[in-house]
Amino acid sequence: MMAKQNKMTSKLHLISDESRNEIDRWIKKYPEGQQRSAVMAALRIVQDQNKGYLTSELMDAVAEYLEMPPIAVYEVATFYSMYEHEPVGRHKICVCTNISCMLRDSDNIVKHLSERLGIKLGETTTDGRFTLKEVECLGACVEAPVCQIGDTYYGDLTPEKIDQILENLD
Repeated sequence: MMAKQNKMTSKLHLISDESRNEIDRWIKKYPEGQQRSAVMAALRIVQDQNKGYLTSELMDAVAEYLEMPPIAVYEVATFYSMYEHEPVGRHKICVCTNISCMLRDSDNIVKHLSERLGIKLGETTTDGRFTLKEVECLGACVEAPVCQIGDTYYGDLTPEKIDQILENLD
């Protein structure tokens, strides 16, 4: 009876075959029995699979797949700012506002983006095209101020450079 119940409550079907294959490639990077080490990659993979955000069901599926307690997955998913828990725009603009970027005028970049897009930090445009997010650090201080859109980093930002970047996005 227990095996039947576990099969019925399994969330593994929520992870696509393609995503499982990618997670498996990450698991192989760690010693046998240490599949938990792939949790950050697994969360990113299923988030990408789900149009940029995680649900509790997807986090449960990752926990099940990596054979770890769901709470451990939730801790990672809520600690790091790269994981989203509600739908985001097609282009998520992450602007660093940490000390190096702040000293190089990231506040002005955020202000310009907010005015240009008509949204505040943490919001998504009504057309679903852009989400504007503040992040603690992107690790690219030498190019401050910096933002990340998708997998691409943009540095030495100015309002003019931001306008060019936005115009070149689909």
